[in-house]
Amino acid sequence: MIKLTFALVRRADFTRERFQAYWFDRHAPLVASAREVLRIRRYVQLHSLPDEVSADLRQSRGGPEGFDGVAQLWWDNLDDMAATATDPAAVAAGRLLLKDERKFIDLARSPLWWGEEKVIF
Repeated sequence: MIKLTFALVRRADFTRERFQAYWFDRHAPLVASAREVLRIRRYVQLHSLPDEVSADLRQSRGGPEGFDGVAQLWWDNLDDMAATATDPAAVAAGRLLLKDERKFIDLARSPLWWGEEKVIF
């Protein structure tokens, strides 16, 4: 499996609650509507808990500030994922998702990366 992991930081004009509500109620249905054309096998949102829940753990490790959430998207293989780059409908769907992401995500502070999933158990 090929996975896209996207660690999300909200825009400064959003509270955590407003950000997570928009992400779940508005953005998730957009992703779901594009799943076939983008060949997405699975999409999961991990909503972070309030900062104080993780503060002690983060401080004990000397870790950076947390994220407001993490999105994970799976593809069966690199060929499926790469095929979307030349499909006009997939390119249009990708543009639609990015346009919506700009409404609530601080993209410059939100790292994302491709990886190959290695299941341990």
